[in-house]
Amino acid sequence: MNRSAFVKTCLAATGFVTAPFAAVARYYKERVDKGFMVKAGKDRFDKPISLFEGDTFNTKVSTKDSDGDVCVFETTRVKEGGPSFHLHYNQDEFWYIIKGEFLFKVGEETFTAKAGDTVFGPRNVPHAFSKVGEGEAKILMFFQPAGKMEEMFQKISEGITKNMSEEEMDKFRHEHGIKKVGPALTHFKKW
Repeated sequence: MNRSAFVKTCLAATGFVTAPFAAVARYYKERVDKGFMVKAGKDRFDKPISLFEGDTFNTKVSTKDSDGDVCVFETTRVKEGGPSFHLHYNQDEFWYIIKGEFLFKVGEETFTAKAGDTVFGPRNVPHAFSKVGEGEAKILMFFQPAGKMEEMFQKISEGITKNMSEEEMDKFRHEHGIKKVGPALTHFKKW
């Protein structure tokens, strides 16, 4: 093989090998390039997520907006309770209370948080929270990096987990970067 043919073959092979990586990079590059505003009480895409009876999750900043760096939800809760004691493998989570009162357990620490309070839950540290008291409560939930939280909430809202066994739920959680490690702080539906 002459030198010119060899160089052309190498260049063609390089393009062939790198093409799938370039396609994947284009697929995952989803950062918005201009500011936006989401009105009070509204969802970023006008499609609120409903996880539990009477509870609504409005996406304020989507995973797609930040290329997976962060996602933010405003959740309105009517019933008492919250998720099981769990941890996120790769996400820090923090909560800002807008209205109402919540009980948090992060690791061995327990906090009662009211409007204006912030609670931080580091990745790989078990945590749970529970709305307490009567009336409507609101909380901002931040996940950094976003991981698959938005996808998971959407799937739950669509009813995919409705008839899952506990083993199937554990697999579902794991696929979305979560591990259940204990019961909820108060009696509440599994998620």
